[in-house]
Amino acid sequence: MEELLQVGAIANTHGVRGEVKVFPMTDEKERFKQLKQVILDTGKEQIELSITQVKFFKNLVILKFKGFDNINDVEPWKGKPLYVTRENAVKCEEDEYFIADLIGLSVSDEEGQALGTLTDVLTTGANDVYVITKTSGEELLLPAIKQCIRKVDVAQRQMQVHVLEGL
Repeated sequence: MEELLQVGAIANTHGVRGEVKVFPMTDEKERFKQLKQVILDTGKEQIELSITQVKFFKNLVILKFKGFDNINDVEPWKGKPLYVTRENAVKCEEDEYFIADLIGLSVSDEEGQALGTLTDVLTTGANDVYVITKTSGEELLLPAIKQCIRKVDVAQRQMQVHVLEGL
């Protein structure tokens, strides 16, 4: 399992006082209000940043970090991802999972027949859709609903599904 979970990516700078616009990669952007720290991956190193201010603008989150008070300090961070440690992540409810934990699961049907590997999760309006890449290379799209997803065992890296007729 991944120890760091991506919560956003720095889209641009905001103003001249070191604030950044962040594109949130979480279901609830309001969660940034509870975050005290994030980890910036510059590609060369990981920097732990303390959040001092959170604002919201349209679909973006505006963050201010302790000790970075100039646009020149944060300019190189454009396009860089922000992570949190698993212990600082939002706790999942029953039958909720982090996408990072689902990618790579072995998928089988109810009879135990191997179908392939979960390779992507498409986020739609109603429910997520799991992309299973079959051993033949074909893709199977399964809605993430109880009628299709029978069992998920993240620790064992396995998922059991029921393929509805017509899928």
